[in-house]
Amino acid sequence: MENHNTSKHQYFYAVGLSYRKADAEMRGKFSLDAEGKHNLLQQAKQEGISSLVAVSTCNRTEIYGFANHPFQLIKLLCDNSRGTVEEFQRVAFVYKNNEAINHVLRVGTGLDSQILGDFEIISQIKIGFSASKNLGLANAFLERLINCTIQASRRIKNETELSSGATSVSFASVQYIMNNVADMQNKNILLFGTGKIGRNTCENLVKHTKNEHITLINRTKDKAEKVAGKFNLVVKDYDVLPLEIPKSDVLVVATGAQNPTIDKDILVVKKPLLILDLSIPKNVHDNVKELDNVTVVHLDDLSKITDDTLENRKKYIPAAEAIIAEVEDDFVNWLNARKFAPTIHALKEKLNTIKDTELNFQRKKINNFDEDQAEIISQRIIHKITTHFANHLKDRDTMVDESIEWIEKVFRIENSTK
Repeated sequence: MENHNTSKHQYFYAVGLSYRKADAEMRGKFSLDAEGKHNLLQQAKQEGISSLVAVSTCNRTEIYGFANHPFQLIKLLCDNSRGTVEEFQRVAFVYKNNEAINHVLRVGTGLDSQILGDFEIISQIKIGFSASKNLGLANAFLERLINCTIQASRRIKNETELSSGATSVSFASVQYIMNNVADMQNKNILLFGTGKIGRNTCENLVKHTKNEHITLINRTKDKAEKVAGKFNLVVKDYDVLPLEIPKSDVLVVATGAQNPTIDKDILVVKKPLLILDLSIPKNVHDNVKELDNVTVVHLDDLSKITDDTLENRKKYIPAAEAIIAEVEDDFVNWLNARKFAPTIHALKEKLNTIKDTELNFQRKKINNFDEDQAEIISQRIIHKITTHFANHLKDRDTMVDESIEWIEKVFRIENSTK
């Protein structure tokens, strides 16, 4: 595996945790809100980390960046969340260089999503990269990798049916309601929280249930009103949340709060209530499950729903992986070319020096020396030699770092990047 380092002993890492090994409670401990992400980036700058991106969604919290040791990135995450290093070690992953590159591509294209083909993660990666770039924490490597991930995501959407049909966390929640609540059109639905998942859930509710009894509540009322305006829905003040819940048959919780916003103390219900908690960290306290009339479903439960849409998507995994492999090859080739370009340039200069010395010698020794012809022949030879070396370094089976070191040693040249 090649060492994709931007300076001596710095390597590219992907560290974090996801639904694969961390349950909702653990993911909640490591989740980063907007302030947490900003603080993490600021701390990275202070600690001399040159380039990184932080991504935190309901299914994962991950950092992609350069460090001397992955613990530098792990420490950043733990310092800016409620998770500990010990907890991280139990459920997390650490990928390095090529494995890290492949991981970013799989995450960004929906292949690693909890619901296969859910492409909402790519927008989170774009937002994370933009925040890093604004703070000067995005080098050429990271910018190229993110752009390649966006390209791969776009190609998979256009060239395969991995994202066909309506399947996402927000749609899965609506699908669950439709499958488990009788007389759906006449039920009262209360949506608490109008962030991205809340907005998408609202749109899916209107589109698929034809229900006209949907009420929105958000801590910031004007945000709820913007969403409600698109669908002609009712908006209520945050203060009346405890009064609205008893009127509801279904409560969808999709806030960005770091602590539970719904507990049994505010639930005075006299009829069955279905609560869907689409938040990370969990926004519905576990004590709610003690109530007889209340059923709580978390997004981890929703992700286990398998239907014909998901089964159909699985057919396109090989095609999606082929696109990722192609994009990854292009990225690694660009990376290697960028890495060996200074060595090839230095080699060319070294050969030109040898050529000039030899031509000077022959000029003095040979009568009627044809300098122009000798120059042309020499330059063609130099071009052919450097092209051979460049092609060798471009070969996928070549150990680029070792070959660069060998070339520099044989020709006694010093790489200008060192």
